[in-house]
Formats: sequence, structure tokens, C-alpha cells
Amino acid sequence: MRDWEVTDADRELFARELDSFVPDRIFDAHSHWYAVEHFPADSVPDLVRNGPARAGAVEFQRCINELTPGRATEGLFFPYPFVGVDVAAANQFLADELQKQRGSRGQMLVLPTDDPEFIRETVRRHGFVGLKCYHIYSPTKPTFQSIIEDYLPEPQVQVAHEEGLSITLHMVLSRALADERNQATIQRYCRTYPNLRLILAHSARGFNPHHTLLGIDSLRGLDNVWFDSSAVTDSGAHEAIIRTLGHDRLLYGSDFPVSHLRGRCVALGDTFFWISAENTQLSVPYADLQLSLVGHEALRTLKVAAMATGLSDAQVEDVFSNNARKLFGLT
Repeated sequence: MRDWEVTDADRELFARELDSFVPDRIFDAHSHWYAVEHFPADSVPDLVRNGPARAGAVEFQRCINELTPGRATEGLFFPYPFVGVDVAAANQFLADELQKQRGSRGQMLVLPTDDPEFIRETVRRHGFVGLKCYHIYSPTKPTFQSIIEDYLPEPQVQVAHEEGLSITLHMVLSRALADERNQATIQRYCRTYPNLRLILAHSARGFNPHHTLLGIDSLRGLDNVWFDSSAVTDSGAHEAIIRTLGHDRLLYGSDFPVSHLRGRCVALGDTFFWISAENTQLSVPYADLQLSLVGHEALRTLKVAAMATGLSDAQVEDVFSNNARKLFGLT
């Protein structure tokens, strides 16, 4: 079984474990649209190279319907961050594709060097509802050791406050939300700029759930911070968010096209490891071991978290759709 290929075994897994859990209506709060021609010709990421050449509104619907069949899916979309990608072209592609899916919204991919007034003009012109920053554009090397200010400078946050924008933040530093530097910046940004709507991607980068567990209390009292569930395959971070801040702060996200990779992220020690067929020995004596799609693994994890925290069917529907629709004024 390969990335991007949805097999009978995948469809059987969804029917057996997920069909009764996933609501009929979805608002996917973390998904990427892209076009191959916007990437450097000599360094297109493998995930993009192996997928559709242009993954916009129509192709997304086809692909996501293979993952969650029969669901009506809209969402919050942003370009695929990559060093060397043509950011202006990627943002224009996003804006054009959103015209084909009126119930969806978009976030502008921003660089830390972008002028705040350029950002303001662009989001107004395209009707974007937010910004998508990313650590790979940080001047700090390696970028995984960047503080938030390195790739989300305060003047951009001020624009988000003034325009009532959301920002999807994939924080880094080794211990994510457990790092006091990340906690301090999130607290300062959210308190100083109350009209900012901050979405902490991947359940506050809870790939190792202990980091979210250790840091979640630092966000009590902040009413302008949310979390998306995208690509997290351990339920602990989701559970910590629901128990500490409430289910209405959690937004479902598929992380398309990462959703169509095969593998799983597991906590190891004080960090995490992404399992794939390329980096893991899959030969075991007790089973025919086959990797599932990340999108399905993440849905299974969200189901475990919902069951562990006692969410009702209505609350599950909130996570999958209603929370995001309320956040973006779509109810």
C-alpha cells in the first residue's frame, strides 16, 4: 500500500471503526491547497510530487471523499509552506480556488519579513480570514529551535487584531507547549491583542501528548485561543484540551495532503517519531503489518479522545464542524 492510494482495506477500516463516529457535515480547519508549478522545479516535496499536480477545491473534494466518504466537507485552507515556494502565486491560487467553494475560508501564507500593511491589503483584497505562519521561514537555524516571535513577529499579530483575523500557529521548540517561552508569547499575544483568534495547530503540537499535558494550564483564562486536531495520532493532547479548556476549543483538521500519507506519529521519550514504511521495519511474526493512512489514524485517535472524555454526539459534531463555523461566523 502506498501514499495517496486508498485501498479496500482503508475503506473497510473506515466502515468498521469510523463511519458511525464521523458526522455527516465536516468543517476541516487545517488543510493545504497547492499547485506543483509554484514549487522550485528541482526540490518539489515528495508528498506534493506524488499527489495531484493541482490540489485545489475540486481535487481536494475528490481526495477527501476517499478518506471520509459521503461527508459534506468545507474548511479552512492555506498554501503548503515550503522553502522556495512562490508565496504570492500560492496565495493567489488559494484565493481563486476558494471562489469554487463558497462555504470555505482561507488563510494567507505569510513570511516574517512581510510588511504588515502588505498583509492587511492582501487579506482584504482576497477576503482571507487569517494568516498562516510557519517556522521554516524563521531566520533562526535550525528553525525547529525558533521562538514564536522569529516567524510570527508582533506587528503581524497587531494587524490580525485590528482586522479580526485568525492565525494558525505550528509552534516549535523541542517541548512545544511545555516550553515556558512558547507559553509566555502565547499569553502576551492573546492578552495584548484580544481580537486575534489564535489556532494552535496539531493540538498545540501535541505529537508528544506530555508536552500539551504539561503546558495546557498556562492557557487558562485566554478566550481567544483554539486548537486544531490535525495529524495528531495520540489522544492525550486532545483529551487535555477538552478536559482543561472545553470541547468547544477543539477544531477537527485533516492536514490534507498529509492525511494521505501512510504512517503514524508516536511519542518517544521527550520527543516524537513519525513511522513510515521507509524508516521502519514492518516485518513482525505476529501479523501482516500494514500502515494505515495518517488521516484515518488521526480520526481513530480523535474518537478515542471523544470516548475518554465522554463527549456526546452533539459535542462531537461541534468538534467536527460547529466550533469552526462559530469561530468564522458561518453559523
